Amino acid sequence: MSDPSGVGQPVSEQDLLRWAESLAGIARTGLGFTESLYERERYEEILHVAGDIRARAEGGGEPAELAAEWMRVVGSGIGGYVTPKIAVGAVVGNDDGELLLIQRADSGVWLYPTGWADVGYSAAEVAEKEVFEETGIECEVVRPFAILDGLQLGFSRVPLYSIVFQCRAVGGELSHHPQECLDAGWFSRDGLPSPVASEDRWVDLAFAALAGEPYETSFDAARPQVWLA
Repeated sequence: MSDPSGVGQPVSEQDLLRWAESLAGIARTGLGFTESLYERERYEEILHVAGDIRARAEGGGEPAELAAEWMRVVGSGIGGYVTPKIAVGAVVGNDDGELLLIQRADSGVWLYPTGWADVGYSAAEVAEKEVFEETGIECEVVRPFAILDGLQLGFSRVPLYSIVFQCRAVGGELSHHPQECLDAGWFSRDGLPSPVASEDRWVDLAFAALAGEPYETSFDAARPQVWLA
């Protein structure tokens, strides 16, 4: 499939998902604010178009059911303004320069502890709480490590920002959460388990940070043409 922008770039499944979720977000936000019956009809039509795109991206599914699901979560006013979900993660090191990883129960892959942001907590507080809940390790936040767009990078199928902190272990005993994790452990750079999620994107930087080397917080650079990139 060719890029409809005409620049000749192939259209990926992730492109289709991003376009579908963007259209759905625009339509749901519009439905949350408009009082015009005419505008509601147009926004609902956009939801059906977005459903068609998402169904094509996923190779199946019923567009009408996708549109209906989006409609069920439409809010009103400020509550209807659609934004990405936020996850918070923690790259935790110990005194031996090892990295704390969990084996996720939902996929079996290894990753740093991470979870949804909770109301009433700052992002740093969520990071420390998730580490303790998932691994039994007490930690303290050192500094921001990465701010990532999960949908753009392809590790999420829903609009998602991931805020990741570098942390240091300060106590606790390793004991993984029986429902959220299959396993957890401390690992050296040469002794990582397999598979590690998106290992090439973050592992080298993580071990450099744990070794005290200077680094710049990683983030997705702004694209000059968001919808043609």
